[in-house]
Amino acid sequence: MERIAKFEKVSFEQFTSDYANTFPDRAALAREVYDAICLPRRATAGSAGYDFKTTVPFYLAPQESILIPTGIRAIMDPGYVLMIFPRSSLGFKYRFQLDNSVGIIDSDYQYAKNEGHIFLRMTNDSLAGKTLAAAQGDAIAQGIFLPFGITRDDDATASREGGIGSTDRKDNA
Repeated sequence: MERIAKFEKVSFEQFTSDYANTFPDRAALAREVYDAICLPRRATAGSAGYDFKTTVPFYLAPQESILIPTGIRAIMDPGYVLMIFPRSSLGFKYRFQLDNSVGIIDSDYQYAKNEGHIFLRMTNDSLAGKTLAAAQGDAIAQGIFLPFGITRDDDATASREGGIGSTDRKDNA
């Protein structure tokens, strides 16, 4: 297997800002939460996915959503993409899913103004009325690095500056 990427924490300053914006009532806990962040790891040598863990404990009733700042960024070689999926067992038991179906982290996202901070917006879409409980540090999603191709006549030259949704903005910010 080729080694093409690594995970890092975003800076404490970036995490604190994003965490306080997401959880204003928990902003005082930012240092404690940041220090507890674990970089994604594979559970076994045969695992394709790197487990992303929640930075906050939460309960989600059916149809409720949560936005989770992971504190993580991915640094990867050009020609690769990090795809993020819900953890299989949670999807099976609760229909727990990413709100954008599959998270796509481009190789140039590391240069975004938010340091490439990966967020997970997830929903408990249970049809059985099950409430999902997750403790801080529980694995909730998995990321898989994959190579990608481009068309022979591709002429993209723009560079990324912004974060989520920035590639479709005219000012790219």
